Amino acid sequence: MPPKIKKLLSAVYGNLYETYGKIPCPLSHNTPFQLLVAVILSAQCTDKKVNTVTPILFEQYPDSQTMSVASQTDIERIIKPIGLFRMKSKNIIGTAKKIEDDFKGEVPQEMELLITLPGVGRKTANVVLGNAFNIPGFPVDTHVKRIINRIGVLKSNIPEKIEKLVTAHVEKELWTEFSHLLIVHGRNRCKSSKPDCKNCEISDICRKKI
Repeated sequence: MPPKIKKLLSAVYGNLYETYGKIPCPLSHNTPFQLLVAVILSAQCTDKKVNTVTPILFEQYPDSQTMSVASQTDIERIIKPIGLFRMKSKNIIGTAKKIEDDFKGEVPQEMELLITLPGVGRKTANVVLGNAFNIPGFPVDTHVKRIINRIGVLKSNIPEKIEKLVTAHVEKELWTEFSHLLIVHGRNRCKSSKPDCKNCEISDICRKKI
C-alpha cells in the first residue's frame, strides 16, 4: 500500500473535478423512491437504457404505494428492454412492499435499513444516500474498482474494502462527487480493455501504467 494515500486521492479528485466539473446523478428521478428503483434497475445495464424505461414505469407506478400492488407481469413488460427483468421486477415490487409495510411509505435514510430491501446492497444504498438525501456515501462500481486498483491505492476487487479505504482518506462531503468523477472517467478514459493512458488527466499520478 503506497504512502500518503490521502494526498494521492486528493490529487486524483482535484484533477478529475477540474476536467469534468460537478456531475449530477445520471439516473432520471423525481423522488428518493424513484431513484432507489432506478438504481436497482441499473444492475448490469447502462444508465441511458434505464432512463428510457423509467418514465413509462413511473408514470404508472410513481411511488411505493402504487408499486407495492403492481402486477409483476405488467412491471416485467415495461422493464423487459433492460434485461434481468424478472428478477428486477420481483425486487422493486418487494422493495415497495417493504417500504410500505415497515417504513410507512418512506425510503429509509440509514444504510443498515436500506440494505434490508430486496435487491439493495451497499452500492445502491450509497447512491440513494448521497443523491437523494445528501448523506455522504461512496458507491463502488466496476469503474471505481478498476481505477482505484490502477492508480495503486489498493489491490482489491472487494467493494467494501475499497469503500472503507477511500472514505477513511477523503472528506465526507466529497464522497458522492468523487464516485461520480471516477465513474465518468472510467467510462470516458480509463476503460477496462483499452485505457487511454496517453491522454489521461491523471496519468502523471497514476502508479500503475497500463
